[in-house]
Amino acid sequence: MTTSISDLTAAAQEIRLRLAEEGFDQIAFVRPDAVPDVPERLSDFLDQDWQGDMAWLKDKADRRGDPRTLWPEVRSIIMVGLNYGPAIDPMHRLDQRDTGVISVYAQNRDYHDVIKKRIKRVGRWIGEEYGSGIKVFVDTAPVAEKPLAAAAGIGWQGKHTNLVSRQFGSWLFLGAIFTTMDLPPDAQETDHCGTCSNCLDVCPTNAFPAPYRLDARRCISYLTIEHKGHIDREFRKPMGNRIYGCDDCLAVCPWNKYARITSETAFHPRDTLFAPKLIELVALDDSEFRALFTASPIKRIGRDRFIRNVLIALGNSGDPSAVPVIEARLKDHSPLVRAMAVWALKALAPQDRVAALQDDHLPGEVDSAVRQEWTA
Repeated sequence: MTTSISDLTAAAQEIRLRLAEEGFDQIAFVRPDAVPDVPERLSDFLDQDWQGDMAWLKDKADRRGDPRTLWPEVRSIIMVGLNYGPAIDPMHRLDQRDTGVISVYAQNRDYHDVIKKRIKRVGRWIGEEYGSGIKVFVDTAPVAEKPLAAAAGIGWQGKHTNLVSRQFGSWLFLGAIFTTMDLPPDAQETDHCGTCSNCLDVCPTNAFPAPYRLDARRCISYLTIEHKGHIDREFRKPMGNRIYGCDDCLAVCPWNKYARITSETAFHPRDTLFAPKLIELVALDDSEFRALFTASPIKRIGRDRFIRNVLIALGNSGDPSAVPVIEARLKDHSPLVRAMAVWALKALAPQDRVAALQDDHLPGEVDSAVRQEWTA
């Protein structure tokens, strides 16, 4: 294994070249002790219970706070960024209420699979070439990827808590290679947000109690992806037609003027996921859902949560032609789906039709949340 400074510098350059050959747009090195404020920041977040259903954040807080608790042998961390910049403003379809808006990152292949395959190849090569121990992570372990990327110089954490890059704006996927090599670290990036508050001001659900602080329980990305239960009424209208994730705070960042359209074909939107018709999505059964979202991160949340989101979007669509397909979901096997079908129906159907359906369905309904929607 290399030990001299000159050998390590040469190794770092070779590693950069190898990662660039794999298509990574940003490559930087950081020490595992470069983010000492993470435990305090995470503790403050958890003390407010802002994690919501994401229990793993609290369960593994000790490991997320210091990479060395995850792997004591780590000496350097190689952070990589892969551009997924969209061709158009992701907010432009928010007024096309008959279609669902899916977050840019989920409109094609699951980035976890794309990145992990590549950094595993490079990791194996590093191990063989330099005799280094290696571990690779792509949002698959308690690794503070955004703070580490900022400490490595890839970008900085903006007021919305997401990473911002001077070269790629809001649109970078991150991955990490832990190594036992003592690679020379790169300089940390500084914060370039200045007085701008675009990301805070645009949030439909007021998820930012203060700059650089996020209450995930109010975030549409959290609500549509991580939250397993019924979505509170106060958030349903603000969700609009967002059915998986939300890009608003990312899209309005002024640094996106330097962003570039991704050259990675795996991240170009599928035709079926770019502007899907809500009226078609809501009719999906489980097998159809799994077939449509093969190799997509959307598959992870399951059919019932997804249809819950679609029904909220339909309720916000103002389209009475959707009433028949919504009525069909009143008999769905999932109480989560049935409850949102009631809410959407009340938003679109004439009052007498709602009353007739309530007489048909309410007496036999056993789920309390569904009954509450009928009687609200």
